[in-house]
Amino acid sequence: MQYRRLGATGLQLSALSFGAWMTFGRQVGRGQARELIAAAWDHGITFFDNAEAYANGEAERVMGDVIADLRLPRDGYCVSSKVFFGAAEDPRPTQRGLSRKHVIEGCHAALKRLRVEHLDLYYCHRPDPDTPVGETVAAMDLLVRQGKVLYWGTSEWPEGLIREAAKFARTHHMAVPVVEQPQYNLLHRERVELEYASLYSELGMGTTTWSPLASGLLTGKYASGVHREGRLAQADAGWLQRLVVGHSDEHRIDRAQRVVEVAAALGEKPAPLAIAWCLRNPHVSSVILGASSTAQLVENMAALELAGKYDEQVWRRLEVAAAR
Repeated sequence: MQYRRLGATGLQLSALSFGAWMTFGRQVGRGQARELIAAAWDHGITFFDNAEAYANGEAERVMGDVIADLRLPRDGYCVSSKVFFGAAEDPRPTQRGLSRKHVIEGCHAALKRLRVEHLDLYYCHRPDPDTPVGETVAAMDLLVRQGKVLYWGTSEWPEGLIREAAKFARTHHMAVPVVEQPQYNLLHRERVELEYASLYSELGMGTTTWSPLASGLLTGKYASGVHREGRLAQADAGWLQRLVVGHSDEHRIDRAQRVVEVAAALGEKPAPLAIAWCLRNPHVSSVILGASSTAQLVENMAALELAGKYDEQVWRRLEVAAAR
C-alpha cells in the first residue's frame, strides 16, 4: 500500500480507501461487510468512508459494528462521515442541511452509529443554499475544538463556495476546510483538474475521490445497456442511472467501452487500470473503492502496481479513448 498526505495536512491516508456507499446496509450484510473490511485492512487500507445518508444510517451502523468486532486499533485507521442529506427516511427540515443544529446533531449520531469517539474526517456532503456559509464553518469549528472532528471538508462544492468558507474560517481564526470529496474518473475530470486547480496550492486542499469506475461504466459491464446486474440495475437506482449515464449526446457508455478496448489491447482488466489512472494525479490523496465481494476488492487493488507500470503514452491513450 502507498500512503499519501491529505493535502497540506500531516494526516496520512492510504492511497486506496474503502467506502460503504450503495453497498453496506443494501447489497452487503454484516457477514460480508466483515470480510470486506478485514480484506481491506489486510491489504493496507486505513481509511474507511461513510455518510449519514448511506442506507439511512444503516451503512454506518454496519461499518461501526464490523470495525469494533475486528478490534482494529483506533489509532491505526481513519473513518469519515458526511452531513447534509440526513439519515431519516423522510427528513424534516431540522434533520437535514448544514445548519448548526443538524451539523452538530448529525455528528453525534454518526459517532454513535460508527461506535467511535471522534471522526477523522467530516464532510459537508453538498452545499446548503438555506444556511449561511459562516454558520456551517462555525459549527465545524466547534466540533473540531471539542475533539469530535479532526479534519473537515466538503463534497461536490463549487470552487467559489470553498474559497468563501476558507476565507471566513481564516478571518475568524477557525478550523479551515482541508479536503474535498469529488467524483473523479476518466469520464468526469473537469472539476478535479480544472475547477479546483488553484485550490491545491492556495488552500493546501487534498481530495478523497469517489466513483473511479463511474459506477461500473468503466468496467464494461454496461456495454449493452443497464440490465439486471450491477449497481445501476438496483430497483431504486433510477436517479443514479440518470446521473451516471448522462445525456445521450455525452455517449458515456460508448466512451467507457473504448477504454475497455484499450485495456484489452494492453492485456489488462479495465477496472484496476481505470483506478490506476486516478492514482496518477498528484492532487488525489486517496481513491475510494466500493466493492460487494472480496474478490472484486482484491482485484482492484492491482491498481497500485499498474499506476507505475506504463509510460505517459499509454495513459494518454486511455484519455483519448474516454474523450467526447
